[in-house]
Amino acid sequence: MLNARLFALVIAICCWAVTQAAGQTPAPKVTAKASAGTASRLPDGRPDLQGYWTNNTSAPLQRPNGAAEFFTDDELKARAAGRGGPAPQNRNNPFPALFGIPMEGRFLSRRTSIITDPPDGKFPPLTPEAQKKFAADQEHHKLHPHDGPEDLSTIERCITWITSGPPMLPTFYNNNYQIIQTKDHVMIMTEMVHDVRIIPVDGRPHSDIRQWMGDSRGRYEGDTLVVETINFNGKRGWFGTPATEGGGERRPDQQMKVIERFTRIAPEVLRYQFTVDDPGTYTKPWSGEIDMQTLKSPMVEYACLEGDQGMELILKGARADEKAAAEAAKKK
Repeated sequence: MLNARLFALVIAICCWAVTQAAGQTPAPKVTAKASAGTASRLPDGRPDLQGYWTNNTSAPLQRPNGAAEFFTDDELKARAAGRGGPAPQNRNNPFPALFGIPMEGRFLSRRTSIITDPPDGKFPPLTPEAQKKFAADQEHHKLHPHDGPEDLSTIERCITWITSGPPMLPTFYNNNYQIIQTKDHVMIMTEMVHDVRIIPVDGRPHSDIRQWMGDSRGRYEGDTLVVETINFNGKRGWFGTPATEGGGERRPDQQMKVIERFTRIAPEVLRYQFTVDDPGTYTKPWSGEIDMQTLKSPMVEYACLEGDQGMELILKGARADEKAAAEAAKKK
């Protein structure tokens, strides 16, 4: 049976080859001392957030045990040289040479974790109900890992990806986005699984339609775009945990809301901040921050769709394993 992680790695290598063939231009060199200066603005006076961006980073999502909030100069130098420093628990970019992201860019904010709150840089505890749901999901997956398409994750089925958000978090490759602004909308296209978020910024209320990435509404506060997202469809787990449906007629303790803030703090740096408030899953909200960097060239198409050969082969492999086990049992 084709291992799902091995399959993902094969796809990653294939996408790397396509990207290299396309001649993607390296990102410009940026430093942590970039000054905000005068924010670039659109003709209507709103902050200009448009362009191609990457949230590629070597900072782990959660802070390693024993690490301080920020890397010291010596720790950064050691990590840049591939030695020393606190080792991340989960590395978002195991292919550091891809896309030409410079080492100092991948440590742009000097943070030792993407999570900024709780102060320890780790997820808050799950609620008792969420812990039970998570344990039940794990047991089901252990006993029935590949009974049908629904037993595969939405990532394996090419429906959603972590980068799509919200919150938009980096994974191990293709952490790239395109932002386009109009008078009434902001569009964010994600390279991975090619999701597109179309966010109204004209003051209209949220719709009642539950969606994979929720229902987003934006507003400008000075130089910052603030996006509020509710009405998630509840069919998508987050980081190995169950998700709750947000908004609508559900009880307040089962509502998920994500607040995102986009601020261009330098010509080549877009600061992305977010807060996840999901009382149905976590005991308290949690927040994070990533400094995104500009990309010089357009994104490469990522062709992934539900029902592709990967999922078909995974299920065929499971049926083959079951057949082999049944035949072996008969011989005993």
